Amino acid sequence: MRHAVIMAGGAGTRLWPLSRADLPKQLLRLGGRASLLRQSYERVAALLPPESIYVITGRDHLDLVARELPELPAANLFGEPVGRDTANAVGLAAAILKHRDADAVMGVFTADHVITPVEKCTAAVDRAFTAAERHPDALITMGIRPTRPETGYGYVKRGAALADGVFEVERFTEKPDVETARRYLAGGDYYWNSGMFTWRVDTVLHQLAAHLPASHAGLRDIAAVWDTPDRDARLEAVYPDLDKISIDFAVMEHAPRVLVVEMDCDWIDVGSWTALEAVLGADADGNVIATKSAVVLESHGNVLAGPDDHLIATLGVDDLVIVHSPDATLICRKADAQRLKDLVAEVHRRHGHRYQ
Repeated sequence: MRHAVIMAGGAGTRLWPLSRADLPKQLLRLGGRASLLRQSYERVAALLPPESIYVITGRDHLDLVARELPELPAANLFGEPVGRDTANAVGLAAAILKHRDADAVMGVFTADHVITPVEKCTAAVDRAFTAAERHPDALITMGIRPTRPETGYGYVKRGAALADGVFEVERFTEKPDVETARRYLAGGDYYWNSGMFTWRVDTVLHQLAAHLPASHAGLRDIAAVWDTPDRDARLEAVYPDLDKISIDFAVMEHAPRVLVVEMDCDWIDVGSWTALEAVLGADADGNVIATKSAVVLESHGNVLAGPDDHLIATLGVDDLVIVHSPDATLICRKADAQRLKDLVAEVHRRHGHRYQ
């Protein structure tokens, strides 16, 4: 049976100060749109019923996720006591599903991307599920055809074709330099690695056991008591000590057989304030405005965001990011937006958890 797991545990530091520990970016409603989590759920729900859709998130966010996705049964929400990166989040979900459905085929989906058109996305996801069913020994990643020489993403090189839009994987490359990225773009046989996957649950657990055995053992022990009163105690005893590592580094780059399914969609990783232009568009002066309360005069190429009841007004400024929240305001050059993690770390050093 097919199941979908949405990973919704990221902190979203580069969307500070709106994305915070108590309201991470996947739950924000930027520019009046549905939250990124809600959009992810609706894409998956086009293929699967709510009882087959799961979310793994921080334990402190379970109530927020439940309110955002009231269609999901409570038993389909998995809470991590601490974040231990995607290898453990995926592994925990897979181990729990293995107890509930020994023949499960599992899709893993992100909660912080905008993907359009939805029809092409769901067609590719259905193709990826079918590939996992036809090739039970393989792990399947979904690849986005690159549109620019992006150096911040991982890449996947496709090999032999197995079916329409389905290929063997020759190699993974993590965040190449710009010249290499230009060569990948021109060659036409590389994809951006989307961070979305399908596979048989027993296959990914077998690979986790081979390449990250300590995590596999710990996750297996947690899953064994997941639906019992011992769950929280086992989680606290085991999960925080698991190696913090991504599923790509831990498993995908070492697995004996990996396939890639082409996802012919517009794909936006909402990883920084500057990414909002691709989501919301810009006005005639290049300003991206993610609030209903803004007055912009003789200003160009700015990003403005904040609550609708707080006016942001600019005069004669260009290429800035200006974000207001009830207790913190960010102003930086757009060129520095990718360094926001450094600023948030310094805020934390000076003020502790107050603005986290």
